[in-house]
Amino acid sequence: MNSDRSVGAQPTVAAHQRFALASPARRALLRFGLTGAAALGATAALGTAPASATTPTSPTTSASRRRPGTPEEALRELAAGNQRWRTFRQRHPDESPAVRQSLTSGQHPFALVLGCIDSRVPPELVFDQGLGDLMTVRSAGEVLDEAVLGSVAYGVLELDIPLVMVLGHQSCGAVKAAVESDLSGERLPAHVQYIADRIAPNIDRTEEGDARIGSTIDANVRAIRAHLAAEPDLAAKVTSGQLAIVGARYELTTQRVHRVG
Repeated sequence: MNSDRSVGAQPTVAAHQRFALASPARRALLRFGLTGAAALGATAALGTAPASATTPTSPTTSASRRRPGTPEEALRELAAGNQRWRTFRQRHPDESPAVRQSLTSGQHPFALVLGCIDSRVPPELVFDQGLGDLMTVRSAGEVLDEAVLGSVAYGVLELDIPLVMVLGHQSCGAVKAAVESDLSGERLPAHVQYIADRIAPNIDRTEEGDARIGSTIDANVRAIRAHLAAEPDLAAKVTSGQLAIVGARYELTTQRVHRVG
């Protein structure tokens, strides 16, 4: 569960061609509104951060905060931010008037977090990041559909984000609903069944009770990460070493994020 494996971009020619076909006006609008590695070393695991990360500091007021530019740097920044969060030493960076003004001309997020809709797991807080730092995509159980896939691809291909993290969490209601529906054979209401159907292939039926739910949460993260890593445009960036796609899990009881292999 605490694996340190990660994979990590040159956009493919096909991807650039698609964006090149857009009219200049449309590209300008997209840029204004949305712009701005092979295997990683074992030392980049989440949950490990420099000692300085635990030093209390005031909120960042400078618009010149350096953005991580590589998958390794992005992972280290998320690890440091999560350590600040779980030790109650948040910095609340990038909220100053100067930063807000600088973001009117573009954005350069350093990581994209695909997480659950659970109100207890907001990525910007869990990783102690601010405006313009993270691109977040959220769906129940981190379930993928075309809109989610398109959002992830846009962040990676158009904004050159070097890190995509699939973030599951302890006590995921979507996973629990899928597991219970699978056991009872009862269908869930309305569109909730759509979510359960996509989680169902990842249910760990070798476990029972809460252990089945916990194991399925991890299996679901791994399956979604693998799906993203198999997308051709994303895979090309992973192969070139400019992108990492990793799985992780947030523990509600400790507020710690750790890697899921």
